[in-house]
Amino acid sequence: MTPPPADRIKVLVYSDDVNTRQQVILALGRRPHPDLPELEYVEVATEPVVLQNMDRGDIALAILDGEAVPAGGMGIAKQLKDEIYKCPPVLVLTGRPQDAWLATWSRAEAAVPHPIDPIQLAEAVIGLLRPSVPATS
Repeated sequence: MTPPPADRIKVLVYSDDVNTRQQVILALGRRPHPDLPELEYVEVATEPVVLQNMDRGDIALAILDGEAVPAGGMGIAKQLKDEIYKCPPVLVLTGRPQDAWLATWSRAEAAVPHPIDPIQLAEAVIGLLRPSVPATS
């Protein structure tokens, strides 16, 4: 598989619910901040496909639904962090704000609760992606 163009960042969006995946993509849009390249989304509905995509090494950020069934995003996040050397940042969508501590257990770098607030999600994503994007003058 060819890597994405240099002017794009690949973002994996995992949920068993197509509506949740679409909410994330619509909330972030193609370019959540002018300092970042355009986002290219990889929509995934099952755990095995998450693992396949993450193993390729071209994903810059994984957004995982903590409420997904049968494999929740927090368990997948923990597995990714345990098994992938230099794992990219992971953001977990939690069922409620009080579940942020579970995202910490999973070693996710950020957590955003359902229902998805586009501003909160964009701020978290920008904070996770900005360090990985080379500065331009």
